[in-house]
Amino acid sequence: MGQKINPLGFRLGATQGHHSLWFAQPQNYSEGLQEDQKIRDWIKNYVQKNIQISSGVEGIACIKIQKRIDLIQVIIYMGFPKLLLEGKGGPRRIEELQIDVQKEINCVNRKLNIALTRITNPYGHPNILAEFIAGQLKNRVSFRKAMKKAIELTEQAGTKGIQVQIAGRIDGKEIARVEWIREGRVPLQTIRAKINYCSYAVGTIYGVLGIKIWIFVDEEV
Repeated sequence: MGQKINPLGFRLGATQGHHSLWFAQPQNYSEGLQEDQKIRDWIKNYVQKNIQISSGVEGIACIKIQKRIDLIQVIIYMGFPKLLLEGKGGPRRIEELQIDVQKEINCVNRKLNIALTRITNPYGHPNILAEFIAGQLKNRVSFRKAMKKAIELTEQAGTKGIQVQIAGRIDGKEIARVEWIREGRVPLQTIRAKINYCSYAVGTIYGVLGIKIWIFVDEEV
């Protein structure tokens, strides 16, 4: 069997950066890690509850966290921030979220600051694309149709290549299998190639399906 490596970890320091930036003593490191996970989970749950859409696409590309002694800076990169900020009480949602997260992580001596940033090509990001495919599979759309539609959306975002893989009891078949489709170039062994990757689990009536997406954005010279 080929030895697999996470494409993001493989490129750390070359074309990818960390999503959390902070320093901690070894004995406090695990606490900081758990705090980050709590913040990310709370934000995702909040967006899921308050988003003004029925398709199920939350549109969170990634959540970056930077910590200082007296400040926690959280930046949410979203494809469709309007969906969260529209409707009744929309403009106050960020303040509300800030207060909720502050209570959850119990940061007494530190200020929490949450900022929302819109990304230009939402469907050029694997997390948003995986949510789109998950929504299609939940609505019992054929997996091949969902994958082809996702590839079309990515091509419009101007990427150089994409690979989509779905594994599990596809279309309710008794035996689990893996199906994948690739369009363009996806050079996984080239470190200077900027590749965005995500793995996403979706619960269907037949069981859990795993979605993996690799998007080749650009090559750094």
